[in-house]
Amino acid sequence: MRDIDVIEDPAAAAVALDPVRAQLLRELAVPGSAAAVAARVGISRQKVNYHLRALEAHGLVELAEERMRGGIVERVLRATAASYVVSPAALGDTAADPALTADRMSARYLIALAGRAVREVGGLVRRAGAAGKRLPTLSLGTDISFASVEDRAAFADELTRAVLALAAKYHSDGGRAHRLVVLAHPRPEEKP
Repeated sequence: MRDIDVIEDPAAAAVALDPVRAQLLRELAVPGSAAAVAARVGISRQKVNYHLRALEAHGLVELAEERMRGGIVERVLRATAASYVVSPAALGDTAADPALTADRMSARYLIALAGRAVREVGGLVRRAGAAGKRLPTLSLGTDISFASVEDRAAFADELTRAVLALAAKYHSDGGRAHRLVVLAHPRPEEKP
C-alpha cells in the first residue's frame, strides 16, 4: 500500500468521492473481506460488495488474498493507498491554470499553483514508479507569525531577493529544469 496516491482519472475521482465508498476506502486501510467490512460499517454485505467492485474497477482497492471460508472463496481487499488526493487533471480543461490568473498576489493564483503542483508531481510520481525509480523532490513547510503587516511585507521582499539570488547562483542552462513554488497563506484555525 502506498502512503498517498494522486487520482487523475475523472471516473476514479467520482467513485472515490462518493461518501460510502470513501468510508470503505478508510476501512480498507486494514485488509478485509466484504463481510468483515460490512460488519464494521453497518451496511449489508451485498451493498459493500457492489461498492467494492466499483472501487476495484478504478484501481482504488486491490486483492490482498483469497482464502477458503465455509466452502467458498473469500476475497480480502485492501485500499491501494493510505490516503488520496484528487488531481486537477481529473477536471480536464476546467482545471485551474495559473497562467490564466493575472493577479499573482491573489488566493486564486496560489490555489492554481498548488493545483498545478499536484497535477505535475502526481504524473511524475506515477511515471517514476512505473520505471521503478524514485522522484527527487524538495519540500519545505513551516509556520511563521508576523508582528505586523509591515513585517510580513519585509519578509516577502527579503525572501524574494534570497530566492532570486539562489536561483541565479545555481541555474544552469541545459541542466534539468525544476519548478520552484513558494506559497504563504494564513494558517486555518485548528478545530477542537
